[in-house]
Amino acid sequence: MTRPTDLTMADARAALAARSLSARELTQAYLDAIATLNPRLNAYIAVTAEAALAQAAQSDARIAAGTARPLEGIPLGIKDLFCTAGVRTTAGSRILGEFKPPYESTVSGNLLRDGAVFLGKLNLDEFAMGSSNATSAFGPVENPWSRANDPETKLVPGGSSGGSAAAVAARIALGATATDTGGSIRQPAAFCGVAGIKPTYGRCSRWGIVAFASSLDQAGPIARDVRDNAIMLRSMAGFDAKDSTSADIPVPDFEAAVTRGVKGLRIGIPREYRVDGMPAEIEALWQQGIAWLRDAGATIVDVSLPHTKYALPTYYIVAPAEASSNLARYDGVRFGARVPGEDLADLYERTRAAGFGAEVKRRILIGTYVLSAGYYDAYYLKAQQVRALIKRDFDLAWEHCDALLTPATPSAAFGLDEKNDDPVAMYLNDVFTVTANLAGLPGMAVPAGLDAQRLPLGLQVVGKHFDEETVFAVSGALECAAAFTATPRLIA
Repeated sequence: MTRPTDLTMADARAALAARSLSARELTQAYLDAIATLNPRLNAYIAVTAEAALAQAAQSDARIAAGTARPLEGIPLGIKDLFCTAGVRTTAGSRILGEFKPPYESTVSGNLLRDGAVFLGKLNLDEFAMGSSNATSAFGPVENPWSRANDPETKLVPGGSSGGSAAAVAARIALGATATDTGGSIRQPAAFCGVAGIKPTYGRCSRWGIVAFASSLDQAGPIARDVRDNAIMLRSMAGFDAKDSTSADIPVPDFEAAVTRGVKGLRIGIPREYRVDGMPAEIEALWQQGIAWLRDAGATIVDVSLPHTKYALPTYYIVAPAEASSNLARYDGVRFGARVPGEDLADLYERTRAAGFGAEVKRRILIGTYVLSAGYYDAYYLKAQQVRALIKRDFDLAWEHCDALLTPATPSAAFGLDEKNDDPVAMYLNDVFTVTANLAGLPGMAVPAGLDAQRLPLGLQVVGKHFDEETVFAVSGALECAAAFTATPRLIA
C-alpha cells in the first residue's frame, strides 16, 4: 500500500480531490514522519503542527464544499528566510532573536491563498550564506542520502536551501519554498536527488524575504519532480506592487509545459562549463543528457560563454557588497537580539559579534572592503562591468539556441566536515550556477543519475528571461529519459 508521504504533489492533489485521502490524514502523515526523522536530519527549525492540522481541517471543509483552491491541503515546508505572520523567523541566525513578523511574505501568502498547509520553518545557511547548510546557528542539516561504502559519514544537503531539499528528499515535506542567490535552490536539489527551479529574477516577489543580495536573490520551489515544481511555481509567482523589482507580466501554465516535449528546440552546450578537474562521472552524465535530448528530437549546438571564468569572482564581489549593506539593519536597536554596551557603538559591536556567525562576518567584511573608498572602482564597479559582459554572453547565445544544458554541480554531496575549513573550496560548489543569477535567468536542476557511491547527480537547464515554460519542457524531457526513481537509504 502506498504511504501518503510517497505521493507526488500531483498525485496527492488528485487523491484529495477524489476524497480517497483527507487533508488531515495527509498532514498528519507528514507530521508523524517529521517526528521520526527530523531529530536526525535537523531540517526543521520549528514545526507548527497545531496550525497545520487546523489548516488541513479548513481544506477538508473546502474540498467537501466544492470550493477547493489550486493547492488545497498540500503540506509544505517554508524556508526560514520567508517572513511568516506570528511564527518565529530566524534566517538561520541568532541575531533575529525571537522575531515574529506581524506580516506574511508575498510568496508564502500566495501559497496560503491557494490552500497550502504549512508544516513549519526549514533550516538554512545563516542569512542564506553558504553552500552546505553548515553555517546555520541552529546546527547543520544532514542529507538523507549516504555513501554506499561509507554509510556512517554524514553528508551535506547543499545550501543555502539545504533544509528544503533534505525535507523533500526525506518525505517530511511534499514541497518547500527556497531561495537562490548563487545556486541555493539548484545545488541542494541536485545533492538531494530532487528537482528545484530558480525562476527569472522578478518572477516571484522578494517582499517579506530576508535579504542577502538584493539584485541576485530569487524565490523558487523545491519539490519531488519537475511537475510538482511547476504546480508550486504557478502559485508562488506573480506581480507584487510592494516589490519594485517584481515583473508585471502574466504567469503561464507551467504544468502544461512539462509534457510539451523538445522536438524542434535547439539546446546549447557551453564549452566553458568543462572546468579543470571536473570528475569523469559529471562529464559522462552531461553527455548522457545531451544524448537524451537529441533522441527526444532536440538539436544540439555548441555555444560559447567566454566570460564564464569570471563569474565566481564577480559573484563573490557583488553578493558580499550587497550583503554588507543589507545586514547593516541588524544593530540591536530596532528589532531582534540586543547585547547591551557602554555606548551605541559598543552596543552595535557586541550585538553583531554575538549574533552573526563566522561566514556572515566574513562576507560582511569582504563586502565592506570592496565598497570602501579607494577600492570601489577597482572591485565593485569592475565586477558590475563584468556582470554586464556575462549577461551579454547569454544574449548572444540565445541567437543560436533556446535553452542551455549544463551540469548542476561539480560533484555529489560531500561530508559535513570535509570542506568547512576551506571557504574557497566551498565557494567553488556554485561554479555552474552563479552565472544564471548574475544574468537574472531561470535555471532548473533535475536528478539524472547516481555516482559510484550511489549518490544523486543532477543536470541543469538554463533558459531565456521569463521563458520558464521552455525550461520546464526541457527538464520534463530529461526527467522522463533519466527515469530517476532512487530514494535515500534512510526512507527506502
